[in-house]
Amino acid sequence: MSAEKLYAVKNDEGKYWDFADRDGFFELGFASCSATDDERYTKNVVRDHGGRVVTLVEVPEKVVISKTNALRQGWLVARYGRYNPDAVSDILARYKDEAWDMIDAYVNGYTVAKEKKYNVKVPYAEGWHFQKYSSASKLGARNNWRPFPAKDIDSNMSKELFRFTESEIEQYGLQDCEKEEVTDDDD
Repeated sequence: MSAEKLYAVKNDEGKYWDFADRDGFFELGFASCSATDDERYTKNVVRDHGGRVVTLVEVPEKVVISKTNALRQGWLVARYGRYNPDAVSDILARYKDEAWDMIDAYVNGYTVAKEKKYNVKVPYAEGWHFQKYSSASKLGARNNWRPFPAKDIDSNMSKELFRFTESEIEQYGLQDCEKEEVTDDDD
């Protein structure tokens, strides 16, 4: 199924032909109808009144993908360039379960999903959360560079020190602790 195209005629001053009134070029928004699906008609307007035919294309929505898949996309583009049919068969062969999302991202573009972050509660200690090591922390090497319990976050401390990604929670062995998702709005 091919999508129906729309066309406009634009002159050198950035004004568009008014297909409804057929009496000249106007600023976009002042023309009653600045687009048509009749390509032949637009070519006749150009021949008779000047300007150039502009094809209006709907930009597809970008796919949200993980950081891992973004790296894969970078590899695909580096190997094949953009819109290469060989890339599609490679995607199908390599990423079976994720193939269609990967193809959609390859063709339409993508944005990287923002990784969720969590405050991790210290078990059996009301009002305490785990804090990451930071240069401002006094523990550092003495704590083997691992997170440590800290009294609830106060306004003088960076809230980022208390925010852990899923991979950090697993890395530090905190997956059995209660966690609460935080957003940038929580600042």
